[in-house]
Amino acid sequence: MSIEQQPSLPPVLRPANPPRRELSELASRFAASVRGDADGVFLSGITLATADLRPGEAFVAIQGVNRHGADFAVTAAEKGAVAVITDERGAEIAADAGLPVLVVDDPRAVLGDLSAWVYGTGADDPLPLLFATTGTNGKTSVSHLLEGILEQMGVVTGLSSTAERHIAGEVIVSRLTTPEASEMHALLALMRERDVEAVAVEVSAQALSRHRVDGLRFDVAGFTNLSHDHLDDYADMEEYFEAKLPLFRPDRAARSVVCLDSASGPLVVERAEIPVVTVGTPSIAADAAAAAQADWVVVIDDERAAGTTFTMTGPAGTLTTTVPVIGPHMAANAALAIVMLLEGGYAWERITEALTRDGVIRAYLPGRTQLVSGDRGPAVFVDFGHSPDAFEKTLAAVRRVTPGRVLMLFGADGDRDASKRFDMARTAVEGSDILVVTDHHPRFEDPASIRATLVEGARRARPDAEIHEYSPPEAAIVAAVGLVGEGDAILWAGPGHQDYRDIRGVRTPYSARELSRRALKAAGWPVPESRWPVPYPDED
Repeated sequence: MSIEQQPSLPPVLRPANPPRRELSELASRFAASVRGDADGVFLSGITLATADLRPGEAFVAIQGVNRHGADFAVTAAEKGAVAVITDERGAEIAADAGLPVLVVDDPRAVLGDLSAWVYGTGADDPLPLLFATTGTNGKTSVSHLLEGILEQMGVVTGLSSTAERHIAGEVIVSRLTTPEASEMHALLALMRERDVEAVAVEVSAQALSRHRVDGLRFDVAGFTNLSHDHLDDYADMEEYFEAKLPLFRPDRAARSVVCLDSASGPLVVERAEIPVVTVGTPSIAADAAAAAQADWVVVIDDERAAGTTFTMTGPAGTLTTTVPVIGPHMAANAALAIVMLLEGGYAWERITEALTRDGVIRAYLPGRTQLVSGDRGPAVFVDFGHSPDAFEKTLAAVRRVTPGRVLMLFGADGDRDASKRFDMARTAVEGSDILVVTDHHPRFEDPASIRATLVEGARRARPDAEIHEYSPPEAAIVAAVGLVGEGDAILWAGPGHQDYRDIRGVRTPYSARELSRRALKAAGWPVPESRWPVPYPDED
């Protein structure tokens, strides 16, 4: 493996039968001034990126951090763009592209509505049922659980999550937690073509702030929790919280389901402007009494390495089932998904029949406390969690199913919210018996400096703890496996399902799941067959 081996970015999906929209009508509908001749020009799509542009599409040029998108207008023309949509400054830059230019005040702010009109995917258009999930942790899990339960019910599904995009069974790796608005609407148009009945969409705070879900109205919006994260994008936790709230307004969603297990849950209920149904898990809630008063109450029945069994009780009845991952928080996520489906119009009898018949929720949650080890030796779990709250919950879950010691292996993102690093390290060292600090996505930061901060934070919290530091992660997992034995467990938090590391802007092939398997095999422990693509050359 070398850093020159950069995986290609996943494709942006389009409907097979693209629309044919008249540029002059677009200008009229969105009060855009026109530079050049728009008459007789038709467009078949819309995009923000020249790398994804297809002939016949309009190129939307917005101001970026370092450059204006209009700097690429000539490239867009060469690739077959039929028009540029931009602001006044962009219009001046794009003048030499030889394309008609439509000028609006804020192209990003109207991109969602533009895309909805182009693809026919607005709130008044015929669309699949749309389920949105937001929160700090659990968004991806709830989205995949929604999809899994729907498929058990025989529903043709679509999904857009941090990990993957799914369209009626086709799987595409994701680029962003929530796609840009142009990609989101194109994706929905494709799903509609393929007779998708219901779509689960993971909606980040950034997606709401940056207009990525504009032009959509969800049938049900779900809220998981709020904890320390993303303070590189938001000034403080209050601003981060406020960024989530627009999803719970009538122009964004018809109904909502809110988990009361974190302190922010009741605040969302208080501020929501749409009907709310609540779910609570008293055994893990910040306020057990408040969670016990939820419309739906979740009780944990059993925790094993293969899954967590729970019972949920509410107005429609009682259901006992199993979510195929460890942790009460995963049971809470599953209950949230079930109630969202109920609020979306699916009959309680249909949901319970599917889950009772199968005895388990048949959902695949990529990189969510994923057990990658065999039936002997240390249990190795690979997880995507990268916040203090996620660490705390997942470590506690691993502890409950581990008879021996728990080793925590983790690193921190470079060029992201550095304010959470000490809390990540504190939570990691307090919840484990052995701590191994390594690298994650350093991006353009010095990885040694990131590790030093994490080690310092851990030593401050527990000066007597067993703490190791290894770089790169390939060496760290080998060392970690050597530090534990039969009956122990390793939780490798951060990389989860991802197949790359970002090193100075280069996506370097990388798989924590496969590295874990190889380290276990080298130590003489049995490992199961790999179930995921391997980005490494075959072993000798």
